[in-house]
Amino acid sequence: MLTVLLGLFGLGIVVFVHEFGHFIAAKSLGVAVEAFSIGWGPRLAGFTRGGTDYRISVFPIGGFCAMKGEDSYRRAVERGDAEMPREPGTFYGASIWRRMLISASGPVFNLLFAIIVFSVVYGVGIKYSSPGTRIVLASESAGSERFPADEAGLMTGDLILTIDGTAMANFSKVQEIIAVSPSKPLSMLVRRNAADLTVAVTPRLDRKRGIGMIGVRSWVDPLIESVKPGSAAAFAGIEPGDLFISAAGKPVRHAAELSDLLANAGSSLPIVVVRRGVPIEKRVALLDSRNGAPILGVGFKLDRFVDRESTIGLAVARGFGETVRTISLTLKGFASLFSGVDLVSAVSGPARITYMVGEVASQGFETGVVDGLTSAFNFLALLSIGFFIMNLLPIPALDGGQIVLFAVEGLRRKPLRLRTIMRYQMVGFTFILAIFVMSTLADVLFFTRN
Repeated sequence: MLTVLLGLFGLGIVVFVHEFGHFIAAKSLGVAVEAFSIGWGPRLAGFTRGGTDYRISVFPIGGFCAMKGEDSYRRAVERGDAEMPREPGTFYGASIWRRMLISASGPVFNLLFAIIVFSVVYGVGIKYSSPGTRIVLASESAGSERFPADEAGLMTGDLILTIDGTAMANFSKVQEIIAVSPSKPLSMLVRRNAADLTVAVTPRLDRKRGIGMIGVRSWVDPLIESVKPGSAAAFAGIEPGDLFISAAGKPVRHAAELSDLLANAGSSLPIVVVRRGVPIEKRVALLDSRNGAPILGVGFKLDRFVDRESTIGLAVARGFGETVRTISLTLKGFASLFSGVDLVSAVSGPARITYMVGEVASQGFETGVVDGLTSAFNFLALLSIGFFIMNLLPIPALDGGQIVLFAVEGLRRKPLRLRTIMRYQMVGFTFILAIFVMSTLADVLFFTRN
């Protein structure tokens, strides 16, 4: 419940920023705003000033900006008019460039929000945990399937030092570069048995996730840092500081091996851990599962990192740079949707996005309020960039679709006929409905599998 509430609140911030952009632009450009609300639903409280009803609504999620004359389209359709009315002070009564600026202001505010948040996050410093760059080949647990890592000659235990000349501080950085490089040859400098060698590997497009992959997992020493209360590990008496050395009678070198043994364990698993230098035998009754694999309920010790800039100027520059980089990655992600990926697996709907926002926030708050806020707002900045790009797509019912209509009107030097607008809107609504159905199906499958 906490995850859902945090997710709804976070998603609401992004929506509110978007609507606030429309509000500021409309007020500045002479379009009357009838209501500006924090939240949705019936009016709970508020006041009226300058002809605008500033209100707090019952459901405090996001908000809306109701401009005068926005419903002219609906009323004109109901009356059977050929064109929309253009009354002074209304949205459609404003000049073309004013309407275009008002429509663009919501996405632009989402972009500014992302730049500001990234700048603050990298000024304060964002903390995260990650394994090192030592790898485990995924093919060791995938039967006869071979991956680009196998074809390139990588081996379990290799330590990735650089990729295309860029030093790799942790496995998160390795994943980041691989994910955005499907079909792009990468040069890796790896260390194997105290010797350094260069390996060329070309990531393959993972059609389920829409990202590049080479078939490696991180090497994590099976040293337990945390045990979840009420979990299978807790009931078995496993404690933080224990080191797994075997499971089901087989040696355990790293967490990936333990995960593979768990996947085939059945209802219980005999294990051996070392506690303060003494081997201890345990039998774990596996209570819960995820995606068909038993859940042990332990967290392994990872390296801690802090990503922070040393000055305000560098933090602001990093904020701009991170925003540009995220836009580029998001556009690449959109392009991958037309590369034969599994859309149901690759696309997230509102329910999963809400859950992800809440999960990031709740996990961050486990280590402190500041860590929770920086992690949550960093994710909201990413989401805000998604809003910026999505709303500028030339699709009716979105801001980009409105801008296209206004641009065409400007080129024609006369208003579009209502029938033309209706046809355009119908195409757009059909497209939006298809996306909604697909993303909802993806969310349902995600939650039922988890």
